[in-house]
Amino acid sequence: MSPTTPSTTKAAVHSAEGERARVRLDAVRGALQAVGAEALLVTQSANVRYLSNFSSPDDGRVLVTHDGAWLVTDGRYTVQAEEESALDVEITREWIEWVAARAADARIAVEAENCTLARYERLRELTGRDPVATTALVERVRTVKDADEIALLREAARMTDHAFARVLDGTLRAGVREIDVALELEREMRAAGADGIAFEFIVASGPRSAMPHGVASTRVIASGDLVTLDFGARVAGYHADMTRAVAVGPIAPRLRELFDATLAAQEAAVAAIRPGITGREADAVARDLLAERGLADAFAHSLGHGVGLEIHEGPRLSGRSDDVLEPGMTVTVEPGVYLPDVGGVRIEDLVLVTADGHDVLSKAPKGYREV
Repeated sequence: MSPTTPSTTKAAVHSAEGERARVRLDAVRGALQAVGAEALLVTQSANVRYLSNFSSPDDGRVLVTHDGAWLVTDGRYTVQAEEESALDVEITREWIEWVAARAADARIAVEAENCTLARYERLRELTGRDPVATTALVERVRTVKDADEIALLREAARMTDHAFARVLDGTLRAGVREIDVALELEREMRAAGADGIAFEFIVASGPRSAMPHGVASTRVIASGDLVTLDFGARVAGYHADMTRAVAVGPIAPRLRELFDATLAAQEAAVAAIRPGITGREADAVARDLLAERGLADAFAHSLGHGVGLEIHEGPRLSGRSDDVLEPGMTVTVEPGVYLPDVGGVRIEDLVLVTADGHDVLSKAPKGYREV
């Protein structure tokens, strides 16, 4: 394709992929105008996939102008890019030079958090003007999911529920290592058709449950442990995220108190999820309830975060977030309490914000149970 060829989406512009691309590109172009630029160079991997449907986004870039959009990659991906991309495809190793030439008459915006200083300087050298540094321009568009994204998130959550049910059938028990539980969760997800896992799984038992990010270790689970499992499947790039706490045999009364308090806080926070509530307000629902039970200091992280093409994205549910929830956003609701030398518990659902409230995508039971 010549750099001077007018560009729209591909010949399959009337396909479902083409329509999705048009809607997303129009939203990005609207945001681009607001920052005083005529073109946007997209290099953040999740944003590249969101706009192009290219499943190797680390090896691609997207250029968006007022009248066109291109996926730019190299010859290793010629066939894949042509098969997957909802945009025109440009194959070149000299991609910065191609971008500068194609957008020669436009002021180019870049993603400040993903554009290196060397690339910024090279664009300035090639175009003769300073690129416009933007922050979270595409990410803000991505916070509200369309119907296709929601369907993929539902499927990822379904596979996550399935894997948990299978692990409860026999793998999770005294005498088994944490890592073996994590591996079985992954095996079940992949067998069900998942692309892979959403993140490195947390399986934290006994005293390790007091570690909010206690990834699975070789510790052997013992009778009397309360085990925190934080895991999720990935489907077509979209992530699920769920946490459950399971007792292996009877647990100490103090651990049961922690479990009951966390479950009450989690259920109250889920019930509060609706359009118009802020991240700060949602966080306060769970935090205030835990404070009433003397556990304010034990809740050491925020209530939740957005989930989609990234496991952590906007909006944020925290005591410092004024993000306002809108229909189509998907968020985690995951209060937790952690007491060193005692243990901890976290319970988490993936929740879709709907027009009149919310829909919990995580269907696995979360009440107290012993195995």
